[in-house]
Amino acid sequence: MRVFHLDGHGVSESDQLPTALPRRGFVWVALSRREFELQQGAVQACLQALCGAQLVDLHLSDLLNKQLPSRYDYTAQYDLLVFRRLAQARSEADLEHPGEPVPRLSHRRGPPVLRRIDTSPVGCALFDGVLVTVHPADCAVRDSFAARLLASAGQGAADLQDTDEPGRSAAVRFMPTSPADLMLRLVNQVVDGYLDLGRELSRQLDHWQAELLSPHTRFNNWSSLLEARLTLHQLDEVCEDQRNAIQDWIQALGEWRPADRPEGQRELELLKVRSRDALEHIERVVHHVHRLEHSAEVAVQMHFSAQGHRTNDIMRTLTVLTAVFLPLNLIAGIFGMNFEFIPLLHLQSGFWLALLGMGLTAAGLSAYFWRKRYLAQQR
Repeated sequence: MRVFHLDGHGVSESDQLPTALPRRGFVWVALSRREFELQQGAVQACLQALCGAQLVDLHLSDLLNKQLPSRYDYTAQYDLLVFRRLAQARSEADLEHPGEPVPRLSHRRGPPVLRRIDTSPVGCALFDGVLVTVHPADCAVRDSFAARLLASAGQGAADLQDTDEPGRSAAVRFMPTSPADLMLRLVNQVVDGYLDLGRELSRQLDHWQAELLSPHTRFNNWSSLLEARLTLHQLDEVCEDQRNAIQDWIQALGEWRPADRPEGQRELELLKVRSRDALEHIERVVHHVHRLEHSAEVAVQMHFSAQGHRTNDIMRTLTVLTAVFLPLNLIAGIFGMNFEFIPLLHLQSGFWLALLGMGLTAAGLSAYFWRKRYLAQQR
């Protein structure tokens, strides 16, 4: 469990649940799914003390469900967003070590990029002044974002000493200003992982397309290609659920009452902008997945078309060779008949004359077929 206090200019971390809301800023409580299951009583008591509300039973089940798709829900006291992120081929955790991941073998075949396309839900419960996130035990999103927060806090403190205008500091601008802002930044980081994966998948499919269309190699990775197509379908479903969840959140965000202070109104507008940006990133991933699916399908169709074309070339060449040698077989058959009187049969030069006639016939037919481009190699 990692507990952060963010006040806009600095971050402090603890491993204990807070007993009261800070006078400035807000609290981020990040737990692994197994930790949340074991300590949900303490977390509920903490939320009751800090916010005067607790998570309802159905939402507790949602946060503990490892198979739940991306979704958004809300109550009068808090909002709940479940968002699936890319897993790292590791299990959640065991009972004896609730905070430690346990490695597991991936069931996927094919190149390593396919083994990365496993997803696991990240749950966010958004209260006034508190954000509770429930992650897999090995969640790189939480750890990398927390490391960036702590690094920005240190950079922001150095900037405060060096300048009288802290508003110009990039480190200070990175600091989330509210629990909703922090939640959307986490969502954006999850979506960026899908964008990176899409680029790797694109390179892998380009490699397979080159193999499929190469006339000098035989493509044997059909199982991996089928696995890739099935994985792309799964990724498409995951992204569609993510898009629906963000659209529901944006609709709920539009119903928030504007703040009386200009700073509060600006913060609400920034939340809407960041939400639309997350939605645009998700739609970009969906578009990229659709393009990859279409490219894979077209590559397979072009492969079989090229195979059929090469087969036709081979059959055409064999047919031409048969047509060339068929008259020669006819001549040989005529001179092999058991008649006593056959022209040229008793001549001393008869064999060479017959051989010359057969050669001229073969050369004439070959020239004719070459002129008709029956023997030319077509690319």
